[in-house]
Amino acid sequence: MAPGIEVTDGDDLALKDSIRLIREVPDFPEPGVLFRDISPMLADPAALRAITDALGRGLEFDVVAGVEARGFLLGAAVAQAFGTGVIGLRKPGKLPEVADRISYELEYGRATLELPADTLRTGQRVLVVDDVLATGGTLGAACRLIRQAGAEVTTATVVMELTALEGRDKIVGEHVRALLRS
Repeated sequence: MAPGIEVTDGDDLALKDSIRLIREVPDFPEPGVLFRDISPMLADPAALRAITDALGRGLEFDVVAGVEARGFLLGAAVAQAFGTGVIGLRKPGKLPEVADRISYELEYGRATLELPADTLRTGQRVLVVDDVLATGGTLGAACRLIRQAGAEVTTATVVMELTALEGRDKIVGEHVRALLRS
């Protein structure tokens, strides 16, 4: 297992095995930061299956909302595995028609997420999927956008949570699940 990474479900042997694929990149994106790259996990068929299964396991949802950009990849895989549709929550200027949008603060500025028109129905149960929970700004905004559109967030789930940044504390009132913690 990669140093400093914990599997939240200790019984998931396939997920434990896939941790070896996480690539550690020192001093990225800036000096002093250890970046944990999950791209090799996503490129490996067995690891991708383990992640996909774990992200949706035991949850009830009607549709998956993937957060741009790696959340699209993960969300589509989860939706396919669990027989639902997938919605991409996009950055501004990428959609021909927008049903709703939300702007939010990040540690380095402001950002916006948009919901595509004609994709989400009032009352639908939504599984929000992203790759990493860091400061909580983006994942929290995604959940607020889904609720603002009249749907229910059943769970916000991520592959890895960077616990030192305490992002979970900023996503008040949501059920947040991480497969891995660092």
